[in-house]
Amino acid sequence: MTQTLENTINLPEEQRFFRHGLTWEKFKAIQASFENVPGVRLFYCDGFLEIVTIGKPHEAIRCLIAALLITYFEVKGIEFFPSGSFSQIIPNILEYQADLSYCFGTDKPVPDLCIEVVITSGSPIKLQKYKLMGVPEVWFWEDGTIEVYCLREQEYEKVVHSELFPELDLSLLNRCLLLSSPLEAVREFRQAIQ
Repeated sequence: MTQTLENTINLPEEQRFFRHGLTWEKFKAIQASFENVPGVRLFYCDGFLEIVTIGKPHEAIRCLIAALLITYFEVKGIEFFPSGSFSQIIPNILEYQADLSYCFGTDKPVPDLCIEVVITSGSPIKLQKYKLMGVPEVWFWEDGTIEVYCLREQEYEKVVHSELFPELDLSLLNRCLLLSSPLEAVREFRQAIQ
């Protein structure tokens, strides 16, 4: 019998703090004060600050998503350029780091796909930061499920399937992400997509 991740790990909630009405300069000062604090990310979007703590469950899911997607790209022969959680910046307006970012075909300044692992929901800037950068597709892993959003005429629309990868079975990906063994997850995923 296959155990799922949710049965073996009690996912603690992330800590989130929000503040509205901050200038870019105040954000940069706050960001500098967190420079040597591990496991904390700061996001700024048009005057809005979000501070999020990142724990082991978050990182475990993020790494497994990356492993499964790289397996998919390799099996399907998709040229990809991972950029992880590097900072996307529009000075004075926006700074954020997606958990995973990818360009396909060629490397580009703006990723084709950004992915976030969300342990605690409720971010008021959930999609706004990606819209300002013009990221075509955004995935959120939340409550054991991946939700896909595609940018359409300056607004995101929630869709059932990835437009970048219409053949990718998201229910298979979700199921594998919840397996208690990462090795079993990769093996099961690879076998199903070959």
